Parts: sequence; structure tokens; C-alpha cells
Amino acid sequence: MSKKNKQSEDVKDQDELLETTVEETVEDTQAVDEDKETQYKEELEKEKDKFLRLFAEFENYKRRTSKERLELFKTASQDVLSSMLPVMDDFDRAMKEIEKSEDENLSKGVALIHNKLRETLVSKGLTEMNVAAGDTFDADEHEAITQIPAPTADLKGKIVDVVEKGYKLGDRIIRFPKVVTGQ
Repeated sequence: MSKKNKQSEDVKDQDELLETTVEETVEDTQAVDEDKETQYKEELEKEKDKFLRLFAEFENYKRRTSKERLELFKTASQDVLSSMLPVMDDFDRAMKEIEKSEDENLSKGVALIHNKLRETLVSKGLTEMNVAAGDTFDADEHEAITQIPAPTADLKGKIVDVVEKGYKLGDRIIRFPKVVTGQ
């Protein structure tokens, strides 16, 4: 073999070696790129999941705080209204006694003041609970202060007398009606 043939074969071998090396490098690069792409996709999915959870948590927080705020506005005056209930009770008792007197002007004047106070409290959300003798006793809505023998058989386990009226502020009971039940 001549030198030229030998050199040409060496060049061919080097070219083949170079092509093989380039192909292996390209394959390795593609494999590394695929691994990185897979890794990036996994990281992206983790971040998406993290974002969705954070977003959901924030939405729940907004809903909860707005609900608490509405509840606070509804019951902000509860302390004031609760402190006014004994005044209403005294007014009711006074009205009963004044109606027994024969002075019509006194009765009308006090009735006007009584109605004005009642309407003011109603405008603030206070409502009277309607409880009467003969109603079924419910421990969730009534406060039994005592039990007496039922005057009639149909009053057993029912309300015999209402000692003190109950009131609600919106849907919340702020004072339970005090009742006497029959056994």
C-alpha cells in the first residue's frame, strides 16, 4: 500500500470515528435534553399544583372572612340590645299596671313611648319569640326554670306558663324565653 492509500484510509477512519463521536454526542445531548425536559415538566407540574392549592386556600379565606364580617355586622349591636331587654320587660310590666288605672292620657303617652322603643329595637333586628302556654317544650329554644304538675293531661311535657319573653337578633337567640313546664 502506498502512503497515499494509507493516509486516505487513516482519514476515512478518522472521519468515521468523528462521525461516530458526533452521533454519540448528539444522542447523549438528546438524552440529557429529554431528562431535563422531563425534570422541567415535573417541576412545572409541582408549581402548578402548589399555585392551585394556594389559590383555593386564598378563595376559602376570602369567603370565610366575608362571612365573618357579615355576621359581625349583624350581631355588632347584640350587647346593646341585650342590655335593653330588661328595660323592655320593665316597660311591659308598667304598661300592664298603667292600663289598670283610669287615666287615659297617661296610658296613651306611655303606650306611645313603649311603641317607639319597641319599633326602634325591631328596626335594629330584634324580634320577639312567640311562645304561649300549651306550646310544646323545646330545650333548644326554651329555658325551663321549673316544672309543676300539669293542670290538665294535655299539658304534660308542654309549656304551662311563660315567665320571661325570649328575643332573637336575626336568626340567633340572644335571650331564651323562660318557661314553666308541666310534668
